[in-house]
Amino acid sequence: MANLNQIVAVVDDDESVCRAIKRLLRSIGIKAETFSSGEEFLGTLSSTASYRPACVILDFQMPGINGLELQRRLAPTDLPVIFITAHDDPAVREKALASGAAGYLRKPFNDAILLKAVEIALGATPIPVSTVVGNRV
Repeated sequence: MANLNQIVAVVDDDESVCRAIKRLLRSIGIKAETFSSGEEFLGTLSSTASYRPACVILDFQMPGINGLELQRRLAPTDLPVIFITAHDDPAVREKALASGAAGYLRKPFNDAILLKAVEIALGATPIPVSTVVGNRV
């Protein structure tokens, strides 16, 4: 099971996606904080010295800073990044993974797949798939 003190940051301009992922992570004991843009997330990261999420789930296509640019800016922090995107482009996927992304998931995705990616990024013991409700994010 995941460390209950860990926080996962979810960065997506779609509020319903943020809510769904936050609810899903909460169902297995992981706290999530949501951000509607890369700028908002970077602002919190730079203005709050004690804020350090254990993992970042981020949308690729967002207004302002896109996912690849946000990943580039986060590289010095060594935060694990999991991409989620509705616009799968093999070149973008390859670039994200080559730049160190812990995962790259195409929307809509199965809850169990997202949870597995988060567990891997956090280095947590995997939860049984049977504990995951069959919702889709």
